[in-house]
Amino acid sequence: VNSSSVFTVRYFRTTAVRRDDVVTVNTPAFAESVTEGDVRWEKAVGDTVAEDEVVCEIETDKTSVQVPAPAAGVIEALLVPDGGKVEGGTPLFKLRKTGAAPAKAKPAAAPPPPAAPEPVAAAAPPPAAAPIPTTMPPVPPVSTQPIDSKPVSAVKPAAAPAAAPPGEAVPSRGARSEHRVKMNRMRQRIAQRLKEAQNTCAMLTTFNEIDMSNIREMRAIHKDPFLKKHNLKLGFMSAFVKAAAFALQDQPVVNAVIDDTTKEIVYRDYVDISVAVATPRGLVVPVVRNVENMNFADIERAIYELGEKARKNELAIEDMDGGTFTISNGGVFGSLFGTPIINPPQSAILGMHAIFDRPVAVGGKIEVRPMMYVALTYDHRLIDGREAVTFLRKIKAAVEDPRVLLLDL
Repeated sequence: VNSSSVFTVRYFRTTAVRRDDVVTVNTPAFAESVTEGDVRWEKAVGDTVAEDEVVCEIETDKTSVQVPAPAAGVIEALLVPDGGKVEGGTPLFKLRKTGAAPAKAKPAAAPPPPAAPEPVAAAAPPPAAAPIPTTMPPVPPVSTQPIDSKPVSAVKPAAAPAAAPPGEAVPSRGARSEHRVKMNRMRQRIAQRLKEAQNTCAMLTTFNEIDMSNIREMRAIHKDPFLKKHNLKLGFMSAFVKAAAFALQDQPVVNAVIDDTTKEIVYRDYVDISVAVATPRGLVVPVVRNVENMNFADIERAIYELGEKARKNELAIEDMDGGTFTISNGGVFGSLFGTPIINPPQSAILGMHAIFDRPVAVGGKIEVRPMMYVALTYDHRLIDGREAVTFLRKIKAAVEDPRVLLLDL
């Protein structure tokens, strides 16, 4: 049998087109209330990225959306300039897949140990100490020649330093400079909403003060068992959030809002409290929902999870949509007193402040107590002074004595 005609060997080769696919990554879909955003690139053309590594962020009016790499590869092209506007589905960049994560750089080899030093000959003994002199040294003779004087006009000034080459800026001492930075979308939206609140609402602020002695004592007694059971720290924020939900149910008009389109008052039977959180990009207000059904542990857990999302820039639009009432805690920065601005379309906002020891009258005696000023800014078009003051006093009573919440007083 002729062996040359029996076997036919076929070879299969993986082409570069299959191994190194080029994919185009598009802008993810936005929420209904967001139409466009600005791109801020984290990577450049030619950079190697791992799967799920962030390539760019899209800043919208409410939050930033991270766009990760769908697979490991190399950035081949950026289809939108830095700072450019994009809509949902807009092509962002092209990625050439490599099929594996980028190899980590190997640690540098340890340098060889230094050669042993050659033996050094024994050091010579130190010279013998010189004898201590017993007589004073001779005084030099004073010259009888007149001192050679030089007139001031004969003194030539030192050469001036060489002038800087043309085209090179010379920094002047004491010069003042300034630089401009474009406002990001979130900051622009915050400015717009705050100004709208001032132009729309008839804002009025009422104040009160809260004695924090009892809530401090409760926290000191129960913080360790609370941490052990719930793996959460017991703070003051949960007490104020729960007290606000209690007061909102007692005064439902503070939880309502005016619909300017239909000229109707919308009463909400649920309590969603927005908690203001400061981030490097601006102030965000994630929402703790259905607070009326939560206990202290549930509130602390929700606030902790939303705070972690805010710090990691992972807040979604859904986390900040809605909200019937807002609490802003300027006390974490040491604020003593302030008047918060309503977060539209809500009708009221509670401002917390720092706790300071102050002398107060208790039972006809002067005592030093930990006190906090609180402020309630409300829309006077909807909420009258009686409801606002009653609401704030309800919060004061629930925080000063949490048993009020248990007894529904």
